[in-house]
Amino acid sequence: MYSNKSDLGGLIQAVHRCQEEEGMSNPLTLAQWELLSPYLSPTVLAASQVLFPQGSQERTLFFIESGTLSVHFEDDQSRIRLAIVGPGSVVGEGAFFSHRPRNATVQAMSACRLWGLPAIRFSELSNRQPSLALAVTMAVGSVLAKRVGDRKRRIAAT
Repeated sequence: MYSNKSDLGGLIQAVHRCQEEEGMSNPLTLAQWELLSPYLSPTVLAASQVLFPQGSQERTLFFIESGTLSVHFEDDQSRIRLAIVGPGSVVGEGAFFSHRPRNATVQAMSACRLWGLPAIRFSELSNRQPSLALAVTMAVGSVLAKRVGDRKRRIAAT
C-alpha cells in the first residue's frame, strides 16, 4: 500500500485555509487524513495541462493542494468556462458519485499539486474504514451540494 502521510501537510493546510464557497464545510481531522493518506496518489500538473477531458469515463476524485484549475464545457460551437477552482477544494466529484462520464474538462491554469482518490481505492476504504469513507463522502458532498445549489455553476460539478 502506498503511503503519503508525510506529504499531506500542504493539502491539509489548504483545506483548512479554504474559506471560499468551494471549500469543504466539514473537513477531516488530522487523524482521518492520516488514515486516508495511503489511499491517495499525488498528481502534479504543469500550467495548461488537462487533468481530465469532458466525456472521460475515469472517476477519480481530486483534492487540490495548490494551483488553480479551470473547469470548462465544450460543444461544437464554443468553449465556456464554468468555474475556477483553487486550493482546498475538490474536482471530479460529479463522476465520482454518479458513475457517469465527466461533464466538463478540467485544465490547470497554473502549476498544480493534487491528491487523487480513485473509485476503486474508495471502495477499499469503504470496506476497511467505513466511518472514514462516510466522513470523506460528507465532506466532498458538502462541496457538491454548494455547486448544485448555485444555478450559475450547477453544471460545474465535474
